[in-house]
Amino acid sequence: MSEIVQMERGHLSPAKARDPAPLGVTAQQAPELVARAAALAVQLAVLAAAHDSSGAPPAPQFALLHDADLLRLTIAKEAGGHGAGLATARAVVGAVAQGDPAVALILSMHYSMHAAIARSQQAGSGEWSAALATELIAASLQGPALLNAAQVEPELGSPSHGGLPAARARRVQGGWQLSGHKIYVTGGPLLAWISVLAVTDEDKPRLGSFVLPRGTPGSRLVETWDPMGMRATVSQDLLLEEAWVPDHHAVGLRPAAQGLQREAHGIAWYFSLVASVYDGAARAARDWLADFLNHRRPSALGGASLASLPTVQEKFGEIEVLLQASDCLLDSHARAYDAGSAPDGLAAVAKHVAVENAVRAATLALELAGNHGLARRNPLERHLRNVLCSQIHSPPNNLIRSNAGRAGLQRR
Repeated sequence: MSEIVQMERGHLSPAKARDPAPLGVTAQQAPELVARAAALAVQLAVLAAAHDSSGAPPAPQFALLHDADLLRLTIAKEAGGHGAGLATARAVVGAVAQGDPAVALILSMHYSMHAAIARSQQAGSGEWSAALATELIAASLQGPALLNAAQVEPELGSPSHGGLPAARARRVQGGWQLSGHKIYVTGGPLLAWISVLAVTDEDKPRLGSFVLPRGTPGSRLVETWDPMGMRATVSQDLLLEEAWVPDHHAVGLRPAAQGLQREAHGIAWYFSLVASVYDGAARAARDWLADFLNHRRPSALGGASLASLPTVQEKFGEIEVLLQASDCLLDSHARAYDAGSAPDGLAAVAKHVAVENAVRAATLALELAGNHGLARRNPLERHLRNVLCSQIHSPPNNLIRSNAGRAGLQRR
C-alpha cells in the first residue's frame, strides 16, 4: 500500500518504514500518562470557548501541559524525555483533543518533531546535528519551548503537491540568511523554534529545513489567522528578511532537483496524530450530545428523555460505531508502527477513515440536537466547526483515494 501515501509529485525517502520508533515508556507508565492527559482535558475544555472566541494563543494551556510533564513525551528517554512511541503519543493527543483540539494540534506537531529528532539520534543518521538536538531538547525540558515546521507558502501552497518553495537560504559566514514568506505556521506565537523549509542559493541548490529561534532579527509573525474553526491554533504568517541561523541549524539538506523527500516515519506520525486530533474533537461532540439527549425531556414525551427513543438510540449508535471503528484502526496502526510491523500506507488509510468518520459523527450529532446544536451557548457548534477543519490537512482525502485507486488498478 506504499503508493497510497505518495503525493502527486512528491516522494518518500528511502528510510525503512518498518523500523520501530524509539521506545522508553513502559506498559505501566503509558496508561498513567494518558490518564494525566485525560484529566487535564477537563481544564482545557473550560478554557476552549474563550480562546475560540478571541483567537488568543493558548499559552496557559501549554503551561498546564508542561506542569503535567507531558511536553517531553516523545523526547528520547536517554535525553531526559519519556521516550514514548506513537501509540502513547496518539492516545495523549486524542485525550487532549477532547478538551481542545486546537491545543492538541499544536501539541501533535511538537511531538512529531521531537520524535524525528529522537529517531535521527537513535539511527545515527546525522539528519539533526547533535548540537542542535541538544539545544532543542534542553529548552523543551526546561519549559514550554514548542517546535513546529513552516512549509506552506502563498504561491506554492503545500509542498506535498510538488514544486519547490520560494523561500531562500543564502550562504553567509558561519551560517545562513533566510528570506521568504510562510503561511499557516501552526502555533506561531507560542513557538520557541520554527523549522523553515527553504532552497539554498548554492550553484547546485539544496532543499532542507533551517531551525529559526523565536525573536531572530529579520523574522516576524503576522496575524492573518481568522478561520471558521481551530481558531486557537494561531496559525500565523511568517515573514523572513535575511534572518540569520548558524550552520548547525540546517536539517536534512538534499539536492533540490530531487524534490521534497517525505520521510516514511514522519508521514506515519503526522497522519496518525492529526487524525487523532479530529477524532478527539468528534468525541467531544458525542459526549455533549449524550448529556443533552439524556437531559432533554420534551413535554410531548411525558417526562421521558430523548435518549429513550429507539430512533435516537439507533442514530446515536451510528456515531458510536463510527468512533469505535476509528479508535480501533488508529490504535492498531500506532501499535503496529511501534512494533515495526505496520504495512506501508496504513497511516494514510487510518487518517482517511478517522477524518471521514469524525465529520460524519459530528454531522449526525447536529441532526440529533437540532437548533440546540447550532446555538452558540452550546459547545456542539464549536466542535462541528473544529471537526470540519480536518478536511484541509494535506493530503486531502480525495488525493488519498486517487492514489489508492491508481495503485490498485496498476496492480491488476
